[in-house]
Amino acid sequence: MAITIQDVMERLSGTGLAHTVDKLASGNPADEVTGIAVAFMPTVHVISQAARLGANLLIPHEALYYNHFAPIDELKEDPVYLDKLRLIEQSGIAIFRNHDHAHLQNPDIITAGLLKELDWSDRIETNYPLSSIVTLPSMTLQAVVEHIKHSLGIGYVRVIGDPDMVCERAGVLVGYRGGGSTAIPLVHPERLDVLIVGESQEWETPEYIRDAVQQGKHTALIVLGHAESEVPGMRLFAEQLREMFAGVDVHYIEEQPLFRIL
Repeated sequence: MAITIQDVMERLSGTGLAHTVDKLASGNPADEVTGIAVAFMPTVHVISQAARLGANLLIPHEALYYNHFAPIDELKEDPVYLDKLRLIEQSGIAIFRNHDHAHLQNPDIITAGLLKELDWSDRIETNYPLSSIVTLPSMTLQAVVEHIKHSLGIGYVRVIGDPDMVCERAGVLVGYRGGGSTAIPLVHPERLDVLIVGESQEWETPEYIRDAVQQGKHTALIVLGHAESEVPGMRLFAEQLREMFAGVDVHYIEEQPLFRIL
């Protein structure tokens, strides 16, 4: 039986959220799915690669146009926006964002993917809606950093804290969840040695950790980068899709790191 884009959307949106960014941004929901491409971010490269692979449905985690909810009005005449819109129209690819429902899976598949690639799935002590508490083998902060870089295949992370301090309890918050209102309240009650986050406004959680370190407290922060913390979850999501829709080609499209260190 043919699988339509509508079938895929309904299967992924089973929770029926009243307010969600998970919507079809382009394409006809009645079209038969000939192939699915999955990516963290729907970049120009990703859209072009999906078309080359013969996929007519692209499922990214993040937004097309640089804003979580919708394109900002100032972009309507912007040449970058217009060229990207033209590329999507010419490719004929349907784009369905899977952000809110991915994070609402139990456990959150984005966090689960990160912990799986770090080989920490069996070290989870508690899963909260926005974070996971992980019990680590006794290791230095430097060793934690090297493990993360090796496991995720990333070239660098940003760190606050003594590289020689011993870490045994970590709080893990993917994506933008490293902000002060979500990350800081975990540190003392959970007796965390280290926070591992995707990103945070620099004047929130990072400054809190700096003050704590300057006070002589045993704590540290590792900032992975937004994509670096969530890409593993989208890889895991692609594996789920292959099981959900057997017989449909599902491709995960990698993208280069957003930043280079010069």
